[in-house]
Amino acid sequence: MDWNLNDLYKNINSKKISNDFTKLEKLSIKFNKSYKNKIKNKSNPKTVHKAIIELEKIYEGLGKLSSYASLNFAANTNNEKISQFYQSTSEKVSQIRKNLIFFFIDWNNIDSKNAKRIYDTKILLKYKNLLESERKYKPYILSESEEKILDQKALTSSRAFNRLFDETLNNIIFDVKIKGKNKKLSETQTLSLLYDKDRKVRTEAAKGLTKGLNSEKKLITFIFNQILSDCKIINDLRGYKNPMDSRNLSNEINIKTVNALITACDKNNSLVHRYYKLKSKILKIKNFMDYDRYAPLGESQKKYTFKDAKKIVLDSFSTFSPEMSKVASLFFDKKWIDYNIRDGKRAGAFSHSCVPSVHPYILMNFTGKIRDVTTLAHELGHGIHQYLSRKNGYFQQNTPLTTAETASVFAEMLVFNKLLSELDSPKQKLYLICSKLEDIFATVFRQIVMTNFEISIHNRRKLGGELASEEFDKFWVNANKKMFGKSIKISEYYKNWWMYIPHFIHSPFYCYSYSFGELLVHGLFAKYNKEGKSFVNKYMNLLSSGSTEIPEKLVKKVGIDLNDSKFWESSMYLMKELVIKAEKLYKQIN
Repeated sequence: MDWNLNDLYKNINSKKISNDFTKLEKLSIKFNKSYKNKIKNKSNPKTVHKAIIELEKIYEGLGKLSSYASLNFAANTNNEKISQFYQSTSEKVSQIRKNLIFFFIDWNNIDSKNAKRIYDTKILLKYKNLLESERKYKPYILSESEEKILDQKALTSSRAFNRLFDETLNNIIFDVKIKGKNKKLSETQTLSLLYDKDRKVRTEAAKGLTKGLNSEKKLITFIFNQILSDCKIINDLRGYKNPMDSRNLSNEINIKTVNALITACDKNNSLVHRYYKLKSKILKIKNFMDYDRYAPLGESQKKYTFKDAKKIVLDSFSTFSPEMSKVASLFFDKKWIDYNIRDGKRAGAFSHSCVPSVHPYILMNFTGKIRDVTTLAHELGHGIHQYLSRKNGYFQQNTPLTTAETASVFAEMLVFNKLLSELDSPKQKLYLICSKLEDIFATVFRQIVMTNFEISIHNRRKLGGELASEEFDKFWVNANKKMFGKSIKISEYYKNWWMYIPHFIHSPFYCYSYSFGELLVHGLFAKYNKEGKSFVNKYMNLLSSGSTEIPEKLVKKVGIDLNDSKFWESSMYLMKELVIKAEKLYKQIN
C-alpha cells in the first residue's frame, strides 16, 4: 500500500501548489504590515487573539506544503524531480516565514506583567499555554534580523546536511553474503537480517552493514561534524550553556528531570545484563555477541502478513477503547499508510502529523516480523494521538517530545498484553515476553545509550575542533559498553553503527524522549490496571489535549507526578517483573 497524498495535493505539478504559495506570500506580507511593532505592553488582548488566528492560518498553509514535499521525498529519496521539488518548497516556505518571524519576538519584548495581563484574559484562554511557553524562549531569542538570517542559513546548513545524510544513507548498497550467494541489499533489508535465526546470516549482515557504512564513512563523519558545529554556533549565539538546553526547553522539561531519568536507567542496566545472560542460555551461545541480540526465539520467527498485523492491532485497540480502534481504521481504509519496501524509500518508520485540516500519515517498512506488528501499533499510536489533538489548531496540536511517545508506547503495550493473554504454552509465553523485553530495552536503555553518546560528542565538540571518525567510534562503543556490561561482547563490526541513526542528524537529543515516554507509559499502565475502564476516558482526554498544557500538568490529571524521583525508579517495576517471569518460564521449560 502506497499512501494517498491527494488530501494534500494531487501531484507535484499541481497548479494549486503555486497558487497557495502566491496566496500565502500575500497573507504573510499583509500580516507583517498589520502587526509588526503593534504588539506592545498596552496591547489589546483582542488584537493579540486576532493576530494568532491569522498567523496560525498562514503557518497551517505552509505546513501543508512542507508536509507534501517531505512525504514525497521520504517515499522517493532517489527521485531527482521530487528531490528538487522538496528543496524548492523548503526554500519558498523559508522565504515566506521571514515575514512572520517578528511576531513572537515582539511578544517576548513585552514585559512580564503586561504579558500575563494579556494571556490571562478569557479570549486568549485557548492559547495561554502557547503564549506562556513562548515566553520561556525570551532569554534566547535574537533580534528579528538575526532570526531571519538564521532561518535562511538553515537551508544551506542543518537542513542541507539533513538531506545529504538521507540521500547518502539511502543510496548505499550493502553487499551481504547469504548462504554462499552475494546479495546487494538496502539498509532496511540488511538490518532485518540481524533478526535472522541463522547466526551465520546475522554475522554476515553485521559485516555487510559495517562495510557498507564504511564506504561513506568520510562523508558521514563530515556531516556529523557539521551538525555538531551548527548546534554549537546556534547555542553560542542564543546563549544556551548546555548543548541539550534547547531540546529540554522545547520538551518543556528541566535538566534535573532529564538527569534523573538518565540516572534511573543507568542504575538499572543490570536488568539488561540479567536478560541477555538468560537469552544466551536459551540460544545456547556461550560467546554472546552484539549481532546476537535480536536473534529470534522459536515461535517469534513467525511471519505475519500486513492483513494479520492490521487485525491484531485493531482488535487490541478495540478492547481498550472502541474510539481508538475506529480512528486507527481510518489509516487503513483511507490509505494513510505507506508500508511496502522500495528502493529509494526512507528506512525506518514515522508518523507525520501534517496539519489540522488534513490528517497524519504513516511511513514504515513492513517485512512480516513480529517487530513490524509492534512498529505498526507504535506508529498508529502516534497517528491516533495526532488525529485527536488536531482540534487544538496548528500551534497546539503536537505535544513536546516528552509526551509525544506516550500514545505510541501505550499502543504497543496493548498489543503485547493481547498476544500474551491468548497464549497457553510456557515456551510461547517465554518467547513473547523476551520479545517485549527487547523492545522495552531498545526504547528505554538503548535510547539512553544514544543520549549519552550525543552528550559525549557535543561536549567534545564544545572543546574545539572536529571529531575524527575514530573518536565517534570510541564514544559509541563506550556508551554501549555501559548498557551491555559483560553480558554482550561488542564486535569490531559494531563500532561504526552510530552512522546510520538519523535522530543524531535530524533531531539532536531527541532520543531520551523515547525513554521518557516508555517509562511514563509503564506508570500509566499501572494506573489502567488499577482503575480499569474509568481510566480510558482520562487517557483519551490526555491524547486529545495536545500541547494545551505543559506535560507536568497534563499527566498530573491522571495521577502522575513527573517531579517525583521515586516515580522514575518505580517505573522500572514492569521490566523487573517481566525479567523474573522470563527466568521462571525458562526454568519451567528446562
